[in-house]
Amino acid sequence: MESSAHKLLAVLAADAAGYSRLMAEDDAATVTSLDECRRVFREQIESAHGRVVDMAGDSVLAVFDSATLAVQTAVAIQGTLNQYSRALPEARKMRFRIGINLGEVIEKEDGTVYGDGVNIAARLEGLAEPGGVCISGNVVEQVEGKLPLSLRFTGEQQVKNISKPVPVYQIQTGTAEESLPVQDAPQIHQEVRFCASSDGVGIAYSVIGKGPPLVKSANWLNHLEFDLESPIWRHLLLEFAKDHELIRYDARGNGLSDRGVDDISFDAFVGDMEAVIDAAGVERFPIFGVSQGCAVAVAYAVRHPERVTGLVLYGGFARGRRKRGSQEQIERGDAFATLIRQGWGQENPAFRQLFTSMFVPGGTKEQMAWFNDLQRKTTSPENAVRMRSAVDNIDVTDLLGQVSVPTLVLHVRDDAMVPLEEGRRMAAMIPKARFVTLEGQNHLILENEPAWGRFKEEVRFFLANELAE
Repeated sequence: MESSAHKLLAVLAADAAGYSRLMAEDDAATVTSLDECRRVFREQIESAHGRVVDMAGDSVLAVFDSATLAVQTAVAIQGTLNQYSRALPEARKMRFRIGINLGEVIEKEDGTVYGDGVNIAARLEGLAEPGGVCISGNVVEQVEGKLPLSLRFTGEQQVKNISKPVPVYQIQTGTAEESLPVQDAPQIHQEVRFCASSDGVGIAYSVIGKGPPLVKSANWLNHLEFDLESPIWRHLLLEFAKDHELIRYDARGNGLSDRGVDDISFDAFVGDMEAVIDAAGVERFPIFGVSQGCAVAVAYAVRHPERVTGLVLYGGFARGRRKRGSQEQIERGDAFATLIRQGWGQENPAFRQLFTSMFVPGGTKEQMAWFNDLQRKTTSPENAVRMRSAVDNIDVTDLLGQVSVPTLVLHVRDDAMVPLEEGRRMAAMIPKARFVTLEGQNHLILENEPAWGRFKEEVRFFLANELAE
C-alpha cells in the first residue's frame, strides 16, 4: 500500500484566465504561449527550491517549504509574464491568476498532494485578478515585514469543508489587469457559501443581484465561478440578477460542491435544493429550472407548495431517457455513458465535443470551446456517468398534476438533447401551465441567437405579472 505523509507546506495554485477564449481564437498560438508560460513557472519555482506537482492543461500546482519563497516566486512569475506579454496584441495576452496558502497537506509517495491546504490555494487562485496574486491570512503572517509588499485586504471567504472563513489579501503587483473572459461585460459581486444536505454532503451555493429572490435549480454540470465567466451561462445569470436576488448552487458531485459522494440520485438532488433554500433563508420565491433542473423544481414545488410562487421551466422533461419507452433512447444513453467513461477527462476535447455539439449545436467556436472546458473542470468521468444515470432514470410524471403554482414552460423547436414533445407533454400535464415554443436548436439558450430576445420577454412578463400572491 502506498504511504503518505502530513506536511505543512506553502501551496501555489495558478491557471490562465480566458484560456478557452484564447484557444477558440487561435489554438496554435495559444499552445505556444502556454508552453512559454509553463517554462517560466517551472524555472522560477525550481530556482526557489519549490516543486512543481502538476501542470495539467492551463493550470499549475506547486509546493514550497517556505511561504516567503512561494510569494517571492509568484510575484517574480507575474513580472516575467508581464514582460513577455508586452509584445503581444491585447487580445492574445495570457494572464494567470495565482493563489497561495500555507497549510497542512497530505503528500503521497508519487508526489501528489491533497487536503485543505490545496483546496484553499485553489479557492484563492479563483479570487485573484488575471495577472494578480491572492494569499491567505496565514501567509501574510509569515511574510509581513520580510518582503516589500503592498497588500489589500479583500475580505473573508468561506471555503467548503473549512469551518472558519479564510482572510484573503491581494498583492498589489502592478501587473494585474481587468478580467477579459467576456468583453465589455459588467462585473458582478458573488458570494459563495456552503451548506450541508441531509446526508452531510457539502453543497456550494451563491447569491448574486438584488431584488425579490429567484432560485435556480442545478442542472447537468454547473460551476458557480466558471459559469459567471462563460459565454454559455453568463448572459442568462446577469439577466436574472438585474431584478432579482438569484440563488443558485452546484449539484453534488460537481462544481464547488462535494465530489466524493455516495449517493447521486434524483431524491438526493431534491434534498440538496431543500438544504440550499433553507440555508439561504428565503421564504417565498419562484424557481427557474433548465433541463433536468425542471424535474427537480417540480418535485420541490409539490413538496413545498407554500413556499413556491411560480415555475419557469426551460428545455425540460418529466421523463429521463430510460423512462420514455424508447429502446433507441436507452441505447443512446448507454452509448453516452461509454463515451464519458473513456474520454471525459482527457486533454483532447474530441469526446466532450460530442456532448457540446448536442447541447449547443449553433454555438460559436468560442462558446463551444468554453463548454468543452467546463465539462472537464466541473466533474470527474466517474461522477459524470453516475449523474447521467440518475438523470436518465428521472420520472416525475405523477407529480405534474399536483403542481399548484403558475408555470411557464419554454422549449426550442429543434432541441437535440430533449425532444420538443417532452416539453409539450410536461406543460400539458401541469394545470394551467403556459407553453412557449422558441425557434432554435440549442438546448442551452445562447445570447447570440434570435430565441434569446423572445425568451427574455416571456420570462420577464411571467415573473412580473403571473406569479402567485
